[in-house]
Amino acid sequence: MTENELKWTVTSTEELLRTPVFDVMRQHERSATGIEGDYIAMEAHDWAMVIAEHEGRFLMVRQWRHSSEYLSMEFPGGVVDSGESPADAAARELSEETGFKAGRLIHLGSCYPNPALFKNRFHVFLAEELTPTGEQKLDDDELLTWQNIPTDEVISSYGRGEYNHALMGTALFFYMRHKSTRGNSR
Repeated sequence: MTENELKWTVTSTEELLRTPVFDVMRQHERSATGIEGDYIAMEAHDWAMVIAEHEGRFLMVRQWRHSSEYLSMEFPGGVVDSGESPADAAARELSEETGFKAGRLIHLGSCYPNPALFKNRFHVFLAEELTPTGEQKLDDDELLTWQNIPTDEVISSYGRGEYNHALMGTALFFYMRHKSTRGNSR
């Protein structure tokens, strides 16, 4: 098949459910070869995650994840608000969740977190030149603690125990690629 024969066209969209986090849409689609069907797509704001590296350690947050019903150790991050750039969201989330400000943010990469279902993008940043403010600014229902954990421990622990967040693995990949291209491979 040619590239054009692989593509589908959305012919109509219907909102099925609106939530505070995402909206569920039914899309009627037609392939270039004439196949038609209804498919589900979720519209959500983009997400940003920030790897805050400080003296050979990562600033990590530990929090409860409601759907998986477990405590998760992960990089700070959250939703990119309307009108906010992904970089500004990463800096804001770092400050709110850990009380640290970044002197420098480096965009490590962006991707679709799950293109089979979600339309949004996931953006990863590296925060350097960190300055502690000593003040977290958590949302009313946000309960978390932050910890300073050796980078090697985080990398070797990924996929086990509390280090099971799939997007954290994506962020680690972007981080390790960045380090290897700068001659600082782990």
